Amino acid sequence: MKSTSYFNETHELARDTCRQFVKKHILPHIADWEEQESFPREIYQLAGEAGILGTGFPEALGGHGENDIFLKIACSEELMRSTSGGLVASLGSLDIALPPIVQWGSKALKERVAPEVISGQKIAALAITEPSGGSDVASLKTRAVKKGDHYLVSGSKTFITSGTRADYYTVAVRTGGEGHKGVSLLLIEKGSAGFSVGKKLKKMGWWASDTAELFFDNCEVPCCNLIGPENAGFLAIMTNFMKERLSLSIMAYMTAQMALEEALQYAQDRSAFGRPVSKFQVTRHKLVDMATEVEIAREYTYRVAQLMQAGKNPIKEVSMAKNFATNVAEKVTREAVQIFGGMGYMRETTVERLYRDAKILSIGGGTTEIMKELIAKQMRL
Repeated sequence: MKSTSYFNETHELARDTCRQFVKKHILPHIADWEEQESFPREIYQLAGEAGILGTGFPEALGGHGENDIFLKIACSEELMRSTSGGLVASLGSLDIALPPIVQWGSKALKERVAPEVISGQKIAALAITEPSGGSDVASLKTRAVKKGDHYLVSGSKTFITSGTRADYYTVAVRTGGEGHKGVSLLLIEKGSAGFSVGKKLKKMGWWASDTAELFFDNCEVPCCNLIGPENAGFLAIMTNFMKERLSLSIMAYMTAQMALEEALQYAQDRSAFGRPVSKFQVTRHKLVDMATEVEIAREYTYRVAQLMQAGKNPIKEVSMAKNFATNVAEKVTREAVQIFGGMGYMRETTVERLYRDAKILSIGGGTTEIMKELIAKQMRL
């Protein structure tokens, strides 16, 4: 389901391209990739060649234009049809790693890094979260000290999507004093002296994504890799969070949508006590409630995207969208598993994977609790 009033012919052509890409290159293999907890690096290159990675980025850097949010939504919805949030998160890690470089980086930096990533030749990751604190960005401890024409970076990051195989890392560091005014962003490249990547982390969901810890031990980073002004990184991070939270909202309602579709089909096909499960009132009403909440989550997310498209800064609304959509994802996937009964607990069913994948959506990009604090602040509470 989609609200056609938000999408034009160009959007639908992009949607069809993504749909065919998923059908040809992902769906035949996704069950195996989930069990392997990885997918081939070649998928990045294929997605780059298909133009999928270029949505949301300037044409001058190999993209399709950066001001069409609904083009990105159309592609994101179809990529989620892969049924693997982990694959989508890893394939889309450039969407949170590149924007600060494109918006705030020097001309030389963005022209060197962005085209390679958008084409799928290189992989980019965002590194903000630390072991000492997740959503509390203003308290990050990874330190960068300027020495000549280099920064020396010391500290660690954790829960980094695309962490094990990224080539470029957009890293939040402390270059100044305590609090948000001392935060900067640096581009750190794989192979830099003093930089190491830990083993791939084992997760409850998002199995197909690689998630890792990063370690910096007096890591040498050229000063020209500074993204934006020194000590001004917090603004770039917060600006970046807006689109990340919108993306997580999309992932959430699509996770719920697919779970709903699976449950609808199963309830019609499965019989109990001499009639289809869908003929029991308790099941019908459950499915109605699921469908209602999915519709609301999707339409409100579209509304927030429309505000962003118009150049607004809907901090409150995007936080509300993320909280509502992720709550719907958890609820609808849980109910879908319940409708499936024992089969819903089996790895061979899509709803089992969707149920596992749903939980991270209310944590990543700022937890539900942090979103409520942001909403309260916008309400002047």
